[in-house]
Amino acid sequence: MALTLRRAFRSGWRLCGNTFPSPLQTRIGFLFPAVSGHQSISHLTRYVPETSLSRPPWPEVPIIDPMEEVKQHQEVVQKINSSLASREYGRLFAVVHFASRQWKITNEDLILIENHIDADCGDRIRLEKVLLIGGEDFTLIGRPLLSGDLVRVEATVIEKTESSPKVCMRFWRRHRYQRKRIIIQPQTLLRINTVEIAPSLS
Repeated sequence: MALTLRRAFRSGWRLCGNTFPSPLQTRIGFLFPAVSGHQSISHLTRYVPETSLSRPPWPEVPIIDPMEEVKQHQEVVQKINSSLASREYGRLFAVVHFASRQWKITNEDLILIENHIDADCGDRIRLEKVLLIGGEDFTLIGRPLLSGDLVRVEATVIEKTESSPKVCMRFWRRHRYQRKRIIIQPQTLLRINTVEIAPSLS
């Protein structure tokens, strides 16, 4: 009796133009109710829920017109030239590459280099590799270096000495193994004399 009622109910349901949902459709309707209402299963593959990772956390940068960018560049250069002409840029600082390291320096700074250089005590040298220079209101960054006509950084060799002895000891107990090594590193002390910049940007 129950089987005949089921068959009759299914046949009447099909005659009305409707069908029972399959088990896959019932699962999809349980997981995605918005998708199962009027959308097909093929559309399910294109559905991506909105999450916090759907878009980058930073704001979108608007694309600047090339003519507007050139105009902004000229305004910045004029502003920097006016501050350089009036010498109202404060105390200059620079980042130089010397002795396989980068140093942030300003006037009257002391630099201790872990090596000897080809200069005697009292000699005045020029640091050629200047990566960056800046003041209170501006910063000029090289790509990768600033030209020598624009920036000039000079230093004086104050002292050439050696570091204090460092003892490196290796010892294995119960193996009669003991090694002792004393390391003395040559050092050079420099004093930054001047950090100068040209009166105008070319």
